Amino acid sequence: MTDPKWAVATERGRYYRDPAGGPDLISVTNCLSSIAKPALLPWAAGMAADVVLADPIGVARRARTEPAALRTALVAAHRQYTEKAQNLGTRVHNRAQAQVLGVPYPADPEVEPYARQLAAWFRLWRVDLAEDVVTVETTVMHRKYGYAGTGDLWVWLPTGLYRRRQLWLIDYKTSAKKPVGTVYDEQPLQLAGLRHAPEWLLPDDTSEPAPRVHRTGLLNLRPRAHRLIEVPSGRAQFRAFLAASRTARYLHTAPSAYTTVVPPWAPGATERKAA
Repeated sequence: MTDPKWAVATERGRYYRDPAGGPDLISVTNCLSSIAKPALLPWAAGMAADVVLADPIGVARRARTEPAALRTALVAAHRQYTEKAQNLGTRVHNRAQAQVLGVPYPADPEVEPYARQLAAWFRLWRVDLAEDVVTVETTVMHRKYGYAGTGDLWVWLPTGLYRRRQLWLIDYKTSAKKPVGTVYDEQPLQLAGLRHAPEWLLPDDTSEPAPRVHRTGLLNLRPRAHRLIEVPSGRAQFRAFLAASRTARYLHTAPSAYTTVVPPWAPGATERKAA
């Protein structure tokens, strides 16, 4: 999706300006950057290995003629893949928003397979875009806990007892390679942060109480498949999310240097007088 209106990129990651003039609010995804992701290291190594396997002769030649440049390229391989995937995800989100709102979207052959899967999901669930969709790409805020985030889709689905309608908060997840059932550990926390934010922004930049969400899920979109996966976002997940947000904010403001302690008899040492 395009950057939300009040989102700003900082050297500490994404934050949101508060339209009411309050302190900046850390983004939901920025909060989760404090969580260790052990799978990323072997994944990044795999991206570098793929570069070598794709052109072993060329890589061997560069290893002899420009080893420093080759090393830089291999180290950056995973970042290039990530940037490409993020760009595709942004375009898919934009296409999905246009699809729900019924507005034109420029032709994008790489995105269309995902759009077809989203349309198939709407048909499967018999979603009336005018009646069942509450809002899309809407920013929510929790000023008390100092965070904000943007949800993808709030939609009524007949998932309650006797097909009673329930309000779902759904986050789109796109990938060209990951299995359609993929769920990462931090994703329930992401949805918990969005779900428990008490207010959302209106188009005129005022806010109002957000509706009560009954259930949350990931809509995994793949070029040839889709799957809605319910993930928990209750109090336990929300407490874990708040802990991650506190950790992230601490790391963003932690000092970058600390005092070296030496014995008082060391050359140049000065003794601190007792108060």
